[in-house]
Amino acid sequence: MKRRILYVASAVTVAAICQGPAGDIVERFRARSIEAEKKGLAEPFKGVTTNGEVVPGLFGIKSTGVTTEPARKAAEAFLSALTPEQRSKTTFDIDDPEWRKWMNQHFYVRQGVSFKEMSEAQREAAISMLRASLSAKGLQLTRDIMRLNHTLGELTNNFVEYGEYFYHITVMGQPSKTEPWGWQLEGHHLLVNYFVLGDQVVMTPMFVGSEPVIAKEGKYKGTMILQDEQKLGLALINGLSEAQQAKAILEREKKRNNNQSEAWKDNVVIPYAGLPVSEMNAQQQKQLLQVVEAYVGNMSAGHAKIRMDEIRGQLDKTYFAWVGGTAPGSIFYYRIHSPVVLIEFDHQSAAGLRNVVPNPNLPNHEHVHAVMRTPNGNDYGKDLLRQHLAKHPHPHTH
Repeated sequence: MKRRILYVASAVTVAAICQGPAGDIVERFRARSIEAEKKGLAEPFKGVTTNGEVVPGLFGIKSTGVTTEPARKAAEAFLSALTPEQRSKTTFDIDDPEWRKWMNQHFYVRQGVSFKEMSEAQREAAISMLRASLSAKGLQLTRDIMRLNHTLGELTNNFVEYGEYFYHITVMGQPSKTEPWGWQLEGHHLLVNYFVLGDQVVMTPMFVGSEPVIAKEGKYKGTMILQDEQKLGLALINGLSEAQQAKAILEREKKRNNNQSEAWKDNVVIPYAGLPVSEMNAQQQKQLLQVVEAYVGNMSAGHAKIRMDEIRGQLDKTYFAWVGGTAPGSIFYYRIHSPVVLIEFDHQSAAGLRNVVPNPNLPNHEHVHAVMRTPNGNDYGKDLLRQHLAKHPHPHTH
């Protein structure tokens, strides 16, 4: 596979959906995207760390005993459903920087083929690939985020920037039983990276969110996301003693967006903070793992179990931190952080709905971001890929 020319595909997509001459908006989006990528990719990938140094030896190539064949076959079927031109702009080398090229903002010029460009048969093939890779819960979350982006279009009367099908898929490597490969789904408030090596899967970074998080009217009325993640987090902080809360709560008022590991933050340094999970009792630790499971459970069941076992193995090195109120209806941020997982949940200030909410500069319940990462170098499966390439160099790898 050859490397692709940047920005062309998505710029054409933007032009196609704009009414009238679209040159100005396409060029503006292109320029902003190039600048974001230039800054975001200025440093080689290292991974999320607590002090700038990667902890070695946390991840290894091994058999999990959980098949990835359904995902491989569905990915092959998806690629086969594309036209040669679509397939050309959708496929990348396994080590391509395309893995790291994601951004929440709607204006970002994305690679690959979008649902907007796909035929109905191609969309079904794409959904089938997601279904074969994710749990039913994960697929539901993915589709509901896309639907809520349509709701945002309805609320703002802006279907140039928002819509259900403004989401792109790229495939890195060739779907294989033995060689590394993967796919990425990306768009406004949604990023899923799915790296596969044999029967191992790494599904981070994963970014999910929406504005609004509940559709109160319109085509997808009743659709809602991240309510369990919100409720379980609030239950966890309220299940702590006063002394434990004093350690866990970093700030009692939430006045800003707190997420630290979103787009272009692959190498962010986040020191451990808050309450050590080793100081929780068994019931509290169970509650914390329920929160983690709400995120990890977006993977298919077998691989989610493997991932949860990995996280349990580092429980004595895990921390829980909180910003904001603890009463029902409070606005808050929380973080679960260990050598092998970083989860952030954040009520955000208004963006697309600035003209709708009462205090647009303050975080609110109708705009939520959540992100999950694998610290210490294994986001995008990069540590597994590094180990694989050390033993099996690929001639096309740079």
